[in-house]
Amino acid sequence: MSQLRRAGTGGTSDISSLSRRRFLAEALAAGAAVSMMGSRVEAADTQARKFKIQLSPGMIGIRANLNDQVALASQFGFEAIEPSTGELASMKPEDFEKLREDMKAKNLVWGSTAMSMPFNGSDEAFKTFVEKLPGIAQTLQKAGANRIGTWLIPGDRQLTYVENFRRTTKRLVEVCKIFDDHAIVFGLEYLGPKTIRERMKYPFVHTMRETKELIAETGAKNLGFMLDSWHCFNSSETPEDVKSLTNHDVVYVHLNDAPAGIPLDQQVDSHRALPASTGVINIGGFPGALIEIGYDGPAAAEPFDNSLRQMPRDQAVKKTIDAIHVALAKA
Repeated sequence: MSQLRRAGTGGTSDISSLSRRRFLAEALAAGAAVSMMGSRVEAADTQARKFKIQLSPGMIGIRANLNDQVALASQFGFEAIEPSTGELASMKPEDFEKLREDMKAKNLVWGSTAMSMPFNGSDEAFKTFVEKLPGIAQTLQKAGANRIGTWLIPGDRQLTYVENFRRTTKRLVEVCKIFDDHAIVFGLEYLGPKTIRERMKYPFVHTMRETKELIAETGAKNLGFMLDSWHCFNSSETPEDVKSLTNHDVVYVHLNDAPAGIPLDQQVDSHRALPASTGVINIGGFPGALIEIGYDGPAAAEPFDNSLRQMPRDQAVKKTIDAIHVALAKA
């Protein structure tokens, strides 16, 4: 996710490769591969897969309040919903209790949310943000949600890499302390595309390795990755790089594919695709690596697909969960 682009609110069972191919072939022959994929793939992958499939309305271009999220997630087979801090903060206690009971009845849990944070802003802008942050953290903690993420702008027009690294480290320590006081883990997303970095005079963190260095420098135990398959692709990273992480290192995951026919150095952040829809990204390897490291947090699709925005809401949600199941079938 990036402030340049966000819109809206917020175990594999013992199946051989041959049997999986047979299953897919049979589904296609029946003319219903996508419509059948959800329940059958879910049954096949849940023994090894610990992470939860999250519905994040804004990332697929639809509007849905928390009650809408619960209804849509339950109807289409999602396992987690996005905690909207604004809505939670204004919710009456009796309404929240009803929401929590509905989530429990439908076997849904909180996933993660994400928000813009001015790590590259002025001292005054950052100070104002930090003053408001305890209220946001308290809202999440009170609701029982414990994950949040943000993204780092991969460059600056004034600060060199080292200067930016020092300032960002200092600011991260402040933010991590506030979240830690409220039992919240915090994820950083690096932005991989060259098309973003080239707008800046001085490039900054834009790879997994650099982000590891930044996290280590803070010394914060509650800081990890908001890991995005599209940004891994743009940083020329592979599933082996994902396997270098641990479950503790990953806070939140975004699943995407990339448009076909566009050179890597010309990929644009706001133009993506649903997971496993173009085959440009090794999307099977990505969730497969997450399964291997035992990742147990939320994973949501973030396709920035204009065609989804133009669909009726139910159709967009259905298309999204089907795409995720296709990606999981390739893991």
